Amino acid sequence: MLRAAGVGAGDEVVVPAFGNLEVAETVVSAGALPVFADIDPLTYCLDPSAVEAVVSSRTSAVVVVHRFGRPADMVGMLGVGERHGLLVLQEGESAAPYDEVAQRRQRAAYLDTRLRGVRRPEGGVGHTYQQYVVRVPGNGRPDRDAFARAVRARGVECRVPVKTPVHRLPEFRRCVSLPETERAADETLALPVHASLTKRDMQRIVGACNALGGLLQPAY
Repeated sequence: MLRAAGVGAGDEVVVPAFGNLEVAETVVSAGALPVFADIDPLTYCLDPSAVEAVVSSRTSAVVVVHRFGRPADMVGMLGVGERHGLLVLQEGESAAPYDEVAQRRQRAAYLDTRLRGVRRPEGGVGHTYQQYVVRVPGNGRPDRDAFARAVRARGVECRVPVKTPVHRLPEFRRCVSLPETERAADETLALPVHASLTKRDMQRIVGACNALGGLLQPAY
């Protein structure tokens, strides 16, 4: 799509650094330069105001990536595109059947009302919970990685969704200020909400996390 739109050498394309290495690689393969902008801390998607702050005379496009089942602010992003004459592309996540999404939302709602000591995700309109991503701030107490190890030791699967932001990788290392991206990479943890989880599984997740929650207060 970038090539079809005439994006190439000398052009800049704004992309997120929070995950999605392949997006930056695609920009490079088109001959353009990826420019990283910060994310919205609630959606984990590009923040329109952060995108606008890095737009230059060479910027030709923005690639918006929807994260964890939470849609990006496309109204705001399209507004940026219109003001600056930019092509706005979207990188979506694979769609799931309605029944599966409904079950994930049900499990997410269960966690929303029972988890303590972690920062729960903002739901938002249209959230499909491809991943249920919480934040585990350090604040001088056990950090996200220690929390993840302890939760796994209690028999609960969890994963770090973005271990290294793209702008930290050697091939894309840039001296840029992306505080929300850095914070999200250090604090986020994805807990399971897939449709095959039983009520007992959900109780185990809550029990494992809440047993550690007292160590993390105040988490909000």
